[in-house]
Amino acid sequence: MGKIRNQEQFDYTNFKRPQLNLKRDTRKGVAIVFFVVLAILFTLSLTSLAGPFGTVANQVLKLAFGWVAYFVPVIFLVVAVALFRQKPEEEASTVSTHAYVGAVLLTLTLTGLLHLWEISDDVNLAFSIVKDGRGGGYLGVLTSYPLMRFMGFIASLVIFLAGIIISMLVTFNVSFADLLKKKSEADKRKLLNGKLKINNGGNVGFTKETIGETNKAAARSRNEVAVNNLDELKLAKRMKVAPPPSDKDWKFPALDLLDDAKQKVDSGNIEANVSIIQKTLNDFGIDVEMGEVNVGPTVTQYTFRPAVGVKLSQIAGLQNDLALALAASSIRMELPIPGKALVGVEIPNKSAAVVRIKEILGHQTFIEQPSKLSFALGRDVAGHPMIADLSRMPHLLIAGATGTGKSVAINSVLISFLFRCAPSEIKFIIIDPKRVELNLYNGLPHLMTPVITDHQKAVNALKWAVAEMDRRYKLLSEVHKRNIGEYNNAALIRLPYLVVIVDELADLMSVAQNDVEAAIVRLAQMARAVGIHLVVATQRPSVDVITGLIKANITARMAFAVASQVDSRTILDTAGAEKLLGSGDMLYVTAELAKPKRIQGAFVGEKEIRRVVDFIKEQSGSTIYDEQIVEKPHRGVNIHGVENSADDDDDELLAEAMELVQAAGKASASLLQRRLRVGYARAARLLDLMEDKGLIGPGEGAKPREVYGVKNSDNHQADEPAEFDN
Repeated sequence: MGKIRNQEQFDYTNFKRPQLNLKRDTRKGVAIVFFVVLAILFTLSLTSLAGPFGTVANQVLKLAFGWVAYFVPVIFLVVAVALFRQKPEEEASTVSTHAYVGAVLLTLTLTGLLHLWEISDDVNLAFSIVKDGRGGGYLGVLTSYPLMRFMGFIASLVIFLAGIIISMLVTFNVSFADLLKKKSEADKRKLLNGKLKINNGGNVGFTKETIGETNKAAARSRNEVAVNNLDELKLAKRMKVAPPPSDKDWKFPALDLLDDAKQKVDSGNIEANVSIIQKTLNDFGIDVEMGEVNVGPTVTQYTFRPAVGVKLSQIAGLQNDLALALAASSIRMELPIPGKALVGVEIPNKSAAVVRIKEILGHQTFIEQPSKLSFALGRDVAGHPMIADLSRMPHLLIAGATGTGKSVAINSVLISFLFRCAPSEIKFIIIDPKRVELNLYNGLPHLMTPVITDHQKAVNALKWAVAEMDRRYKLLSEVHKRNIGEYNNAALIRLPYLVVIVDELADLMSVAQNDVEAAIVRLAQMARAVGIHLVVATQRPSVDVITGLIKANITARMAFAVASQVDSRTILDTAGAEKLLGSGDMLYVTAELAKPKRIQGAFVGEKEIRRVVDFIKEQSGSTIYDEQIVEKPHRGVNIHGVENSADDDDDELLAEAMELVQAAGKASASLLQRRLRVGYARAARLLDLMEDKGLIGPGEGAKPREVYGVKNSDNHQADEPAEFDN
C-alpha cells in the first residue's frame, strides 16, 4: 500500500526528458559532418578499403542502386553543400527538410533513368539485370518498370529528366531565375523583401542605382513596392525662359551665358543603409515596411511605413540611434512626409552635387510659369526642380549663419528676374551694407539707383519706397483698380514691379532700428497690391533683428544652416535648420506649405553674373539713376511709425525759434528749451525743421549748431552751457 501511495504522489506529467538544447547552427554543423563522413565511408566501401563493413556495404549499394551506387557518396556531398549554403535568415522549419527531400528525389530519378536506359530494348529484363549489378538496382526497378509498362520509353525519359531538374531545385532551394541569371552590376541584384526603385535626378549627374540584397534578418515584409522613377531634368527645346517682354526691342540673356552642371552625386551604399534602418528600428521593437528611396543633390531620403499602432513619437525618439547606426554626421526626419503615409529619413550624401541655376531656368516648368516674378529655388530631396513666385509670397525673408548661401540665394533671385523681365517691367532697389556682395549689378538699367552701401541712404531709400507705395495706391484709387495687374491692363503707362533687396538687415537695424522696422513692416503689410516686394536677408537670426512684426508680415522664409535650434525657431517657428549641411542646403516655408521643405539652392557663380550683367549693359548702354531716392525725404512725406516723418511745418513756435537762433547766433536744444519753455523732443524737432530749411547746420557733437547768414557774437548767450545737439 505504501508503494502505491508513493506512485500516486509522483507526478509523471512534470517529468521532462533531458535535452541538449543545441542551437540551430550547431545542429546544421553536425548534419554536415555526418553526411561528409557517410560520403567518405561509402567511397572507401566501393573501393574495398573499408574492411568487412565495406564488403557488405558494397554489395548492398550495388543491389539497391546499381550503377548509381558510385554516385551515392556524391549525393551525400550534395546534401552537405546544400546544408552549408542554407541562409541563416530562412525559416527554421526549412533548414534541412528541402535538402533531404531533394536528395531522395535525386536518388530515385537517377536510378530510374539508368535502369530505364538498360531495359529500353526489353522490359522483361528489368529484374534479371539487377543481380548482375547493372542499371539502377532494385530502386530503379520500382520507378522505371511501371513507367515503361504504361508510358513507353520516351515519355518515361522525359519524366525522369524533369525529376532530376526538380530534385536539384529542391535540394538547393533555388529558382530558375537564380540558376539562369548572370552576375551583373549592383543595379540588377535582387532584393527579397521587394524591389525598391530609387528616385534620382538624371541631368545633373545623379547616378541611377537599385537596391541590392539586404539583411533578411531585418526584413519582415516581402511586399513589392512600386515606385515611379524620376524623370530626367532636361533643358527645354525652346531656349527663351520667359514670356515676351512689353518692350519688343529688348533681348533677354541666353542660357549659354550660364555654366553647365558637371559634378556627380555619391549617395553611398544605399542597400546597406536600407538594411540598417530597418534592422535598427526592429531592434527597438518598431516594425516598418521600407518604401522608396529618393536620391537628391545633397541628401538621400529613405522612406518607410510604420506598422499599425506605432506612434511617430517613438520613431522621433530614435533619431540619434539611427544616426549612430548609419554613422551619419546628422540626419533629419519628416514625420510624416506631407501628402504621403510615409516617414522620411534624410541622410547626407558622401559627395553632393552642385545645382546650377541653368538647369532650373532652362527647365520646361520654369518656362511655362506665367508670372514675371517667378524665380529658381533649386531642387528638392527627390531632385525635382523647385520654382517660387514672389508675387504670391509676396515678401521673402532669408536667414542663416555666415557662409551658408544667403547671398547666393539673392543672386539666384536677381538672375532669374533678369532672364524674365525687361527694365520697363521690373525695378530694383538693392541695399548692400556689406559693400562687396552685390556691387556686380551696378550699371544695370533695372536698378533705380546704384547699389546702396551707406546706412543713411539705405534708410532714405526705404522711406522713399513707402512714399512710392502711397503714390501708387492713389493712382489705383483714382482709376478704381484693386492691384497692379488690373491697372497695367487698363493704363497706357504701365507701372513696373519694384523689388527692394536688403542683403544684411541686422546691420541696418543696429543703426536705425525704429525707422527700418517701421518701413519694412509698412511695406510688408500693404505693398503687395501695388507691385512692391521685399527680399530681406540677415545672418543674425535673433529676435531683435527678426522682430515679431517682421515675422508676422513676411510669411515666406528661407532658412539656411544655423548654429542652434533657437535660431531655427526664430526663423521658421520650428526646429530643423540646425541640422542643415550648409552650402545652399535650406528649409523653405510659405503660407501654402504645411511644413518646411528641404531644398538644395541653385548656385550661380560670379563669372556667370558678370557675363549676364555685361550682356545687359551692352544692350542698354549708359544708365541714369534717380538720386532723389537716397536723399532725405521731404517733410511732406508721412510714414506711419517712422520718427520725424510727419509734416511739422505748422509748428506754431517755428517762427519764434528761428528768430531766437538768429538773434543768439547759435542753435542748441537747451537754448530752445529754456527760452521757449518746451520739452526736449519738441526742441529737437524744431532744430530738425530749421536744418531742413537751411537755416542752421548739422550737429557737431558737443558744439552748438552753426546759424547760417548770422555772425556769431561773443556777447550773445555767453552763459549757455555746451551740450550734445540733435
